Amino acid sequence: MSIADTKPSQETAAQPANGMTSEGKIAISDGLNAVIADLFALYVKTKNFHWHMTGPRFREYHLLLDDQSGQVLATIDPAAERVRKLGQSTLRSVGHISRLQRIADNDAQTLTANNMLAELRDDNSLLVGALRDVHDICDRHNDVATASLIENWIDEAEGRVWFLAETVEIST
Repeated sequence: MSIADTKPSQETAAQPANGMTSEGKIAISDGLNAVIADLFALYVKTKNFHWHMTGPRFREYHLLLDDQSGQVLATIDPAAERVRKLGQSTLRSVGHISRLQRIADNDAQTLTANNMLAELRDDNSLLVGALRDVHDICDRHNDVATASLIENWIDEAEGRVWFLAETVEIST
């Protein structure tokens, strides 16, 4: 075997050696940035509801939302770092987040505990759909590393949906 046989093949415009085109990296990063904006919105909303929870099950719900907000927050940095690993830029400001987020803010002064939990259930379900959409983009562009991360994030979000759905059912 000669040294020439061990050299990596030359990249083509259509298929670079790492399996991803620059267009793929941009598409994945755009999808991830929207997910990151949703994660920030979900984190703030979950903390908001955590802080403003009242009622006979206060402690149980307060702790549940504290755990869930921590899980959401723990997803943000790895997602942003993945965007950077793809050579792209990520979110830069609260304004940037607000332009990309799909999870609606909730500034209501009063909400029942059940309404808070149901809204968070629905928001986490929306996040699962957004993550699946980005996973599909990863599959189309051969980005197994990002897809692998997203699979874990989907599982975590589905777990939050499950807990919230079961809790809403109990409290109705």
